[in-house]
Amino acid sequence: MTSPIQFALKNALRTGTILFVFALFGTAMLAFTHDRTEPTITRSQQAEKLALINQVLPAALYDNDLLASQQSVLPDDLLGTRQPSARWIARRGDAVTAVVLEAIAPDGYSGDIALLIGIGIDGNVTGVRVTAHRETPGLGDYIDRAKSAWIDQFADKSLTNPAPKHWKVAKDGGAFDARAGATITPRAVVKAVRNALDYFARHRAAFVAPPPAKEKIA
Repeated sequence: MTSPIQFALKNALRTGTILFVFALFGTAMLAFTHDRTEPTITRSQQAEKLALINQVLPAALYDNDLLASQQSVLPDDLLGTRQPSARWIARRGDAVTAVVLEAIAPDGYSGDIALLIGIGIDGNVTGVRVTAHRETPGLGDYIDRAKSAWIDQFADKSLTNPAPKHWKVAKDGGAFDARAGATITPRAVVKAVRNALDYFARHRAAFVAPPPAKEKIA
């Protein structure tokens, strides 16, 4: 005759076995779903990244696989970065035509302002976009290209255009417009773009090096 203890043990074993089978089945289903969807997700993420890069870098400037050209950049004061960032090297044929840099304006009104900055090999800015910020809604939103064209004024600027003393907002005697009553945010962005141009000038020789063997030319 089965004792209550034996019955309880058998019941617990049966329940545990059922739970294990369900867990194993669930894990298998998750793994299967992940394997099926990961390539699609990866392609979508890459397409989004390339679309963002193309906002600061005209597609006509390159024919290489731009995403494959990504390189890691050590933290640098001129880029405002405290962690490794990324850069992308644009080429047409074997010639380097531009570089896209990740940078941070660390002195925004509400903290870091993340930037993507395109710079042609001639040292001229091809475009700037803010990729993340925490500026006060209504005051800092105008640095976002989706809400304002303010950021477009950096196009074609360089270390000498405007003159170094004019790399400031208009309120400070510079060449860059800024919304009245909200100058901290644009000051930070202007300074970050100017510093990124300085970084580019100092490292230009490294940018024009031959492409790595693994990088594909379209």
